[in-house]
Amino acid sequence: MLQSAKFKHEKVRIIRMNIKIYLSFLLFALFFACTHKDSLVDIEAQEKALHTLKGVLDSAQTIQREEPFILRRFNPNLNGKWIGNAVSYGCYRKGQHPGQKGPSKEEIIQDLDIISEYWNLVRVYNADDDTEHILEVIREKDFPIKMMLGVWLAKENDDAGQKQRNIENVLRAISLSYAYKDIIIAINVGNETQVDWSGHRMQKENLLRYIRAVRQNVSVPVTTADDYNFWNKENSRDVAVEIDFIATHIHPVWNGKTLQNAIAWQDSTFKDLQKRHPERQIILAETGWATDYNADKNGPGEEGTLVKGAIGLAAQEKYLVDLKQWISKNKITTFLFEAFDEPWKGGGDNSAANDMEKHWGVFYENRTAKESFKNYLEYSKNNPDYRP
Repeated sequence: MLQSAKFKHEKVRIIRMNIKIYLSFLLFALFFACTHKDSLVDIEAQEKALHTLKGVLDSAQTIQREEPFILRRFNPNLNGKWIGNAVSYGCYRKGQHPGQKGPSKEEIIQDLDIISEYWNLVRVYNADDDTEHILEVIREKDFPIKMMLGVWLAKENDDAGQKQRNIENVLRAISLSYAYKDIIIAINVGNETQVDWSGHRMQKENLLRYIRAVRQNVSVPVTTADDYNFWNKENSRDVAVEIDFIATHIHPVWNGKTLQNAIAWQDSTFKDLQKRHPERQIILAETGWATDYNADKNGPGEEGTLVKGAIGLAAQEKYLVDLKQWISKNKITTFLFEAFDEPWKGGGDNSAANDMEKHWGVFYENRTAKESFKNYLEYSKNNPDYRP
């Protein structure tokens, strides 16, 4: 009997304890719901908006341009410091490829450890799983890094699959901008989709539709990136009026320039665009100097035919020094192309190891710094009026 009474007493104690735990959990849930009511409403509204937008993009419905169109200036800062000396970040190592296999969390941490030592602003090229993992790591590890998020687009006419991929990328970018508004400070919709030599050139009407879809659903500045040889044409004006700022690519190497005239040509080309688009801020979204190329790859548009300047570590070093001086003088937001070599590019294992597309990084694929970058940093240290 005594044993039975003790058992009943213990049972009652456990029940009471469970009730207390349940009530505590219930009170916490009610408190969270009350204190985060606006957040919960925002999430519901965002999900509803994305669902509606998907229906619009799936159909042939027209998306009208915003009126009035109030420009959002892109002014990259971190803790009051200008961070416009930026870098393009491709996260893929040997054996990795967009849409197939991305980097591990540990590899992303290693990358961002390196990047954050020299840059506080990165550009990525698509809103996908790998980009979300990068954003997660930036937040989790509190890296002092902001991002210009990309949306990869390609020609979709008569290609239902590509259209759905385009729509998925657009919706993902909007969703990420909600979730990581403390990190994403601009969105780039489409990369080289309009210049006449692009391998994924798309109809302008489709590009404008996606630009409008993104801009009307985010609060950050929105752009599209393309080669200067698109932005210097009259038909670029109807794209320019749809974006907050122009993101241009100016590559001296691809345009047959030598080190002696690279920066002067780049400067005159950039200023020409400013004259053509005086109503828009312009940033330099890609420029750089490769350290290897395939001189035997000849023909129209091929690197063996187009490249006239010296290629190698010494050439990259000289260009890095000259470019930094140009950035400092002009205070133009500039994304160096790029942080790390990417062996998947130019055809991956099916192309020559010295294909130029694989060798634009200032770090090798194994994440060791190239001598060109080391010397560039040494130069800056030994010249007090020069800072990297």
